[in-house]
Amino acid sequence: MMQRIPSVYIGHSARKGRGVFTSAPIEEGDLIEICPVVVCGEDDLPLIHKTKLHDYYFLWGDDEKKCAIALGYGSLYNHEYKPNARYEVDFEEETISFYALTSIKAGEEISVNYNGDWEDHNPVWFDK
Repeated sequence: MMQRIPSVYIGHSARKGRGVFTSAPIEEGDLIEICPVVVCGEDDLPLIHKTKLHDYYFLWGDDEKKCAIALGYGSLYNHEYKPNARYEVDFEEETISFYALTSIKAGEEISVNYNGDWEDHNPVWFDK
């Protein structure tokens, strides 16, 4: 299943290259997008680290030994420690859903916390 609100688009992020934005306001709690994922096995993860996909995958599974590439815009949301959106993984359905944590204004970039928990302010790999 893939679903996305019509106002969401890819644009240039001044700080981060490409990013996901909205052309219309999004209300707190709104579902932004449901992205199907391509799940890769434990043996694939070391290979992904050698490619450009290294910056675009999610750890996957209860033990986080697998990885997944989100389709749709899912792998293009940029990181913030105080994001305006969050994501939920569904291992059974093989999807990642993105929800607004706050009201998001038209023209604003939509961001998530790469730590998986939007309140987790531990450094991510590129800030270490």
